[in-house]
Amino acid sequence: MSSSITLSAATRQNLQSLQDTAALAATNQNRLSTGKKVNSALDNPVNYFTAAGLTDRSTALGSLLDGISNGIQAIQAASKGIDSITSIVKQMQSVVAQAQSNAATNLPKLQGTQALATAGEATATGKSLHDVAVAKTLAGTAGPATSSAVGVVGIDNTKADTLQLAAGNTVYNVSMTSGTVNDLVNNINKSGIATAAIDSLGQLQITGTGSDTLTVAAGKLNATTGALTADAGELAKLTGGAAPSAAGGTSAQRSALVSQFTTLRDQLNQTAKDAGYNGTNLLTGDNLTIAFNEKTGTAQSKLSIQGNALTTDSLGIGKFVDSATTQAGADVGIQNNADLTKASDALTNALASLKSLSSNYGSNLSTVQNRQDFTKSMIDVLTTGAANLTNADMNEEAANSQALSTRQSLGISALSLANTANQGILQLLR
Repeated sequence: MSSSITLSAATRQNLQSLQDTAALAATNQNRLSTGKKVNSALDNPVNYFTAAGLTDRSTALGSLLDGISNGIQAIQAASKGIDSITSIVKQMQSVVAQAQSNAATNLPKLQGTQALATAGEATATGKSLHDVAVAKTLAGTAGPATSSAVGVVGIDNTKADTLQLAAGNTVYNVSMTSGTVNDLVNNINKSGIATAAIDSLGQLQITGTGSDTLTVAAGKLNATTGALTADAGELAKLTGGAAPSAAGGTSAQRSALVSQFTTLRDQLNQTAKDAGYNGTNLLTGDNLTIAFNEKTGTAQSKLSIQGNALTTDSLGIGKFVDSATTQAGADVGIQNNADLTKASDALTNALASLKSLSSNYGSNLSTVQNRQDFTKSMIDVLTTGAANLTNADMNEEAANSQALSTRQSLGISALSLANTANQGILQLLR
């Protein structure tokens, strides 16, 4: 048979109080040891699962920070590469400027031997030979300049209505159907392949801007075919029958700059190849995508950056060749002034492209850095929010621990008193 022990009401009440205190103390000690007031769904289902969701998102955003950081470094590597390439292009400009400062000895030149004004005309008009010559009308019946007339060179438009200049692959036509000698000079200066002037003797000078062979012809232009029927006699009215000189020798100083420019081209290409980070190089055409949130598909927030393959070819910077002949494409004959001008323009355009690209990457870098700061802030917000739902107030729990300890001591004392009363009864029974 089983037997039971009968406790007095006071003893049982004090025992139950001690058991309750012990349970509260166990809960208090668990909170103090873990720092949390909600350790499982049993403690508070709503807070537990809400905090778990916040923590999961915080963890997901934290994992994206590595990708964002790598993206920032890849953009910065490309930006540094562009800075270095920009410096190289500026060095190239210096080389071109140095070549241009060494005057070429091979510019073709036509020095007219036909004076377009005479001493008698100068006396009659009271002007210099130069001023009399530039004021003369080109076409019409030849006539001298007087105090009341500017004079006429006498170009016969039935035989020659066009002055044609040709150099390299360029042909330039100047109309002679109207206007003055000064108009003719100005139009030649617009050609880009030659410059013209009337010297102090009243003679026409035409000088090629490049080193290609320069040809000058006057004749009748076929409007349909563009062909010119040359008339040497009409041209002689302007030049006296002189022809442009042949291109001269090469400049040793310019020749020495070919290898220097080639080295800079190689360095530019290599710098672009070396501007990668962690396998991504925006300057060789790689694309970069940086994710900013943990979602997928259309809900994902991301930034896609298009890479650009930077090379001397893509920037339009050609090779230097030690030649006076106009080179095809972007290549440059260093002995050719027109080609050097082309090279200078190409380098200016390259710098503009690099500046635009640098600005674009700078804008992207700022965007990614802002999102990095935002992501860090969001992680703090989510972590704090989860902590507010589950973390225990350690000050409160410490106070509770003290109160429960006191309560437990009082409970033990009360239980002892209840047992003492029972012992008094036992003494009476003896």
